[in-house]
Amino acid sequence: MNGPGECMFRVWAPFREKVALLLPETKQWQYDMQREQEGYWEVMVKDVHPGMRYYYLLDGELQRPDPASRCQPEGVHGPSAVTDPYSFVFTDDHWQGMDLPEMIIYELHIGTFTAEGTLKAAEARLPALSELGITTVEIMPAAQFPGNRNWGYDGVYPYALHNTYGCPEDLKSFVNRAHQLGIAVLLDVVYNHIGPEGNYFNDYGPYFTDRYKTPWGKAINFDDAHSDPVRGFFIHNALMWLEEFQIDGLRLDAVHAYWDASALHIVQELTEAVRRLERRAGRRKILIAELDLNNPRYVTATDKGGYGLQGQWVDEFHHALHSRLTGERNGYYEDFGALSLLAKSYADVYVYTGQYSPGRKRRFGLPPENLPYSRFVTFIQNHDQVGNRMLGERLSALLPFEALKLAAAAMLLSPFVPLLFMGEEYGETHPFLFFCSFEDPELIKAVREGRRQEFAEFHSKGIAPDPQSEQTFEASLLSWDLEQADNAVLRAWYRQLISLRKSNAALRNFSRSGTSVKALQHDALLVLERKDAVNNERLLMLFNFSGEEQVYTNAPAQRLQKLIDSADIQWKGPGAKAPGSAESGDIIIPPFSVVVYEMKLL
Repeated sequence: MNGPGECMFRVWAPFREKVALLLPETKQWQYDMQREQEGYWEVMVKDVHPGMRYYYLLDGELQRPDPASRCQPEGVHGPSAVTDPYSFVFTDDHWQGMDLPEMIIYELHIGTFTAEGTLKAAEARLPALSELGITTVEIMPAAQFPGNRNWGYDGVYPYALHNTYGCPEDLKSFVNRAHQLGIAVLLDVVYNHIGPEGNYFNDYGPYFTDRYKTPWGKAINFDDAHSDPVRGFFIHNALMWLEEFQIDGLRLDAVHAYWDASALHIVQELTEAVRRLERRAGRRKILIAELDLNNPRYVTATDKGGYGLQGQWVDEFHHALHSRLTGERNGYYEDFGALSLLAKSYADVYVYTGQYSPGRKRRFGLPPENLPYSRFVTFIQNHDQVGNRMLGERLSALLPFEALKLAAAAMLLSPFVPLLFMGEEYGETHPFLFFCSFEDPELIKAVREGRRQEFAEFHSKGIAPDPQSEQTFEASLLSWDLEQADNAVLRAWYRQLISLRKSNAALRNFSRSGTSVKALQHDALLVLERKDAVNNERLLMLFNFSGEEQVYTNAPAQRLQKLIDSADIQWKGPGAKAPGSAESGDIIIPPFSVVVYEMKLL
C-alpha cells in the first residue's frame, strides 16, 4: 500500500496483450492495467484496505494469484490479499545486527517447533533459547506452500508468509522480541526452484529456463532471455525480508542450483544489493549459502574475485563425525568413516580439497585457503541430515548418551560457527520426518515414489512413512520433554559448552593459526588445540571416539588444568579418570568422552 486507502498494483507479464486487476470487494470490480517498460503492468487503486482479495486476469482468460503476493489467505490456488507493510511498529532501535563469528545458530521449523505450530507460540520459546545461550535463530522456509504442513522447500509464493504460521505482523513481532533478547534471526529462502503445486509463474512470463535442470523442478531463469526482471524478483524478495521484516540474514538453499553463466553471477549481484542495504540501514546483514560444492569462491570477497557471501554450510564436518560415531558407510557416507578425515575437516574445513572422492567417482573440491574458520557453519544434526533419513532418526536414536555429549563438544568447541537443530540440546527422541499435504493426486504419487527411490541408496529394507499422512507430521512434533534426567543433563551440558565457547578467548579465535589437530591411537583419539596469542590462552581437547579407554601422554613442558570432562558424574558419565591438573604423565580418557584442559607452557 502506498498510503491510506491507496494501493499500487504491479505485475510482470511481458507477453500478455492485456492484464486486468480483479478486486471483487470494490464497486468497479475490474481495473484495466497500463503496460509499462520491460513488460510490467500497473494500476493505482483508491479505497483499498488490508485484507482485500484480488486476482490478475491475463488476456481476459486466465485468473491467477499474484506471483509477488504478500498473503495467500486461502492457500496457493486462492486469491492474493493486500497487506499493510507499515502496520507493525518495531521497538528494536538499539539492535545493530550480528556478525557471523558471534552466532550460535538454532535451526527450527515453525510447524513442529511447538504444538500450536505458529510464530506466536515460537516467540514464547525465545527466552528459553536465550537462557541456553543461543544467539541466532534460523527459521526453515516460511513462504506460502501447498496445504498446511510442509518443510517449506515446496514454497510457491516467495513474498508471502505461510498462512497457518501467522500473519506478517506475527513474524515481525517474533523478530522484534528476538532482538530484545539479543538474538539474531535468519530466514531460510529458496531461490533455486518454485514448488510444483500452485505454480502459475509460467502464465505470467519466462521465470524458468530449459537450459538447466534441478532435482526439484524447473531451473530459475537467471541468465536466459528476459532474465533481468526474474533476477530482480528474487533480489527484491531478499531485500524485503531483510528490510521490511528486519531479519538479520538469509540462509540460501542449494546455491549450487543457481544456474547462471552471466558475467555478473546472481549470487554476486545479490550480495552487492544486500551490502547497499546494510549501509543504508546501518545494520549488519548476513548471507549464508547451502552449497554442495567445496568451492571457496562463494565465500570469498568480491574484491578478491569471489561472490561475497559471508558463510557456507559445511556438510563434510557432519559426514565425517556422523560416519565415525555411527559406523554408517552407505550413500554419501562412503567417502568418510576414518577419524583422520574428521581431523582434516577441523584443519582444512573441507574434507575433499582436490583428491579423489569414491562416492563422486572423481576429484572434488578446492582448499579454502586464507579464509577464516568463521566463514563456515557446521552441525552434527540439521533438517536435511535428520529428515532425509528414511525414519527421520535423530542422533539420540542412533548413539548412546556418552556419544551424544562427545558429538556436541566436537561441534561447539570447533573453530567453526555451530548450528543446533531444534530439540538436539535435550536429546529429542521424536523423529523429524519428511511431510507434505499436496492436493494433486499425481503429485502425491510422484512424491511417494521419489522418496522411496531416494532411500534406496541408504536402506535395503523397510518402508518409508507416508509423507502425505498427517500422522507423519504429528510424529515430528517436538515433545519438549525436559523432565527425564538424561534430557536435563544433556541440555545443561550444551549450556556449559556454549558458555565456555563464549567466555574463552581461544575458542573465539577463528584464524587458521589458532587451531591444530591430529588423530592418534589408530584413529581413536582426536587431539585438538585452540589458542589465542593475544590473550595468551590455550586449550587442549582430547576426544575419545572409540569404545575403549585411550591414553594421552602430556608433554613435560606444559601444565594442564581441567575445565570440563564429559565422563564426570556431574554429566551422568561413568566417572572421570583424567586428573584435574597435570604437568606430565598419562591422561586416561574413557570411551566416547571428551576432556578439556587449559594449557600453560612452562
